[in-house]
Amino acid sequence: MEEGKRQRQVAGALQEQFNDIFRRLNLTMIDGGMVSISNVKVTPDLLEARVYLSLFQVKDPAKTMKTIESRAWEIKKELADKMKHQLRRIPVIHFYNDDTLDYVFKMEEVFKNLQSGTNKEEE
Repeated sequence: MEEGKRQRQVAGALQEQFNDIFRRLNLTMIDGGMVSISNVKVTPDLLEARVYLSLFQVKDPAKTMKTIESRAWEIKKELADKMKHQLRRIPVIHFYNDDTLDYVFKMEEVFKNLQSGTNKEEE
């Protein structure tokens, strides 16, 4: 089903607020790596928000996700303070690890190996 205009607007506003909240709560640098919000998706009823986190050079992604989950109440409180005049209800927040960056690096490595393999055969 296609995302509605209101869903996109709310998701954009939430992503902006999450970026600001993560900076203020010092959640952008965890475990020697960088954490950023790559995407926010909102359900059609606007009661649930799926926050996709991009973890760059984080040593233990599972531990980092647990750290963020443990501070979810604090993140939601900050979000409620910022968005209380824009939303009737603050959505339930779910955090997900967006591993797209890892996938891109793996694919680049595969292509490099394929390319170097073809270069060796040509020689």
